[in-house]
Amino acid sequence: MARLGNLKNITAALKQPNFAWYISGGSIALFGIWAQRLTIGWLTWELTQSGFWLGMMAFADLFPTVLLTPIAGVVADRVDRRIMSIVTQSLGMLQAFTLGGLTFLGLIDEWLLLLLTFFIGVVWAFNTAARLTMVPNLIEAEHVSSAIALDSVVFNIARFIGPAIAGYLYDAVGPEMSFLLNGLTFSIFVFTLYKCRMVRDERRGISKSGVFAQAVEGIRYAARHPGIGPILIVVTALALGVKPILELLPGVTGAVYKLSATELGWMMSVAAVGAILGSFWLAQRGTPVGLTRVVIGTLLVGALSIFAFTATDRFAMGLVGVFFIGTAVVLGGTGTQTLMQNAVDGAMRGRVMSLYGLIYRGVPALGALAMGSAAEFIGFQASLAGGGIVCIGVLIWVYGRRHVVIQALEGNPSAES
Repeated sequence: MARLGNLKNITAALKQPNFAWYISGGSIALFGIWAQRLTIGWLTWELTQSGFWLGMMAFADLFPTVLLTPIAGVVADRVDRRIMSIVTQSLGMLQAFTLGGLTFLGLIDEWLLLLLTFFIGVVWAFNTAARLTMVPNLIEAEHVSSAIALDSVVFNIARFIGPAIAGYLYDAVGPEMSFLLNGLTFSIFVFTLYKCRMVRDERRGISKSGVFAQAVEGIRYAARHPGIGPILIVVTALALGVKPILELLPGVTGAVYKLSATELGWMMSVAAVGAILGSFWLAQRGTPVGLTRVVIGTLLVGALSIFAFTATDRFAMGLVGVFFIGTAVVLGGTGTQTLMQNAVDGAMRGRVMSLYGLIYRGVPALGALAMGSAAEFIGFQASLAGGGIVCIGVLIWVYGRRHVVIQALEGNPSAES
């Protein structure tokens, strides 16, 4: 295992020119995306004062992934993934500017917000398939593990800075500024994507079998794989039990702590600090060896963090709990992605990685809707504690299978085809 502080794997990845273009533009865009996420959450809370509506907004954002990602994965295996990313990022820019204009004119309400959130959820289903499969094609094979983790590092740095900026802007100016900021950052990312070039092409062209048949083929491949199938169940537990808590923080901040958008920004930023440290640790490792045990261990970390987070209504304790929740989410999510990229056959990458995207973005929609609805009756703290129980159950199930899973995910690096 690489020593913490060993930066050679990180710098080597950043010296790859196509990946450098991608990560620079993507970093800027992520600041806007996270600013918009806080703004939508707090605007929803101000408009409705409802945990159910917070869950519905998360559902509209995330659930289209469940319906569309298998198809998006087939598309990503057939087309130029860079062009696919450019199109989806451009649509994201259009949605952000539309939100900004409607809010500035005073025309926004919860239904329009829900509709535009659903629109971007559909777009992100295809964007996720493109993004998850494009990064390994921008960089030489030996740098893929570090590149994936670096992508997570900048994602979580944006999670730290974006919400803090948005919370301040919301209280000082209003929600429209965060939407307009997001549209501007998207335009920068689209420019840098035009500068990228793929170092390998894994497209297989148009298959004789249909889109649905190819999607089913990808699901069967993942389910039968002795490592990918079980690790997808692990990440499902994290996506259902832990990740939805981050979607419901506006309700916790308003209903439990009785605080404002500024404190919500700090809470989201503290979760991001935990995620940054976790993703940076993964980036400097530079190898998938030993990573399966880390991913399985995040089930325990996630469960204990949830129990601590929901045990009190003290804001300081909430910050501690959400720090470790953020850490567990990124170690489990990015670790799973790295292991799957290591084990999957290149010709199946789009379809199999789209299943990861489906789970990581789609399943939290179900969790957030269930927890938000339950919070209407039993309160946020009791509702969120159920996620810890889910993690403990899956931990018990996967622990006895860990040796087979480790061998399948770490012992057979995929050949480039």
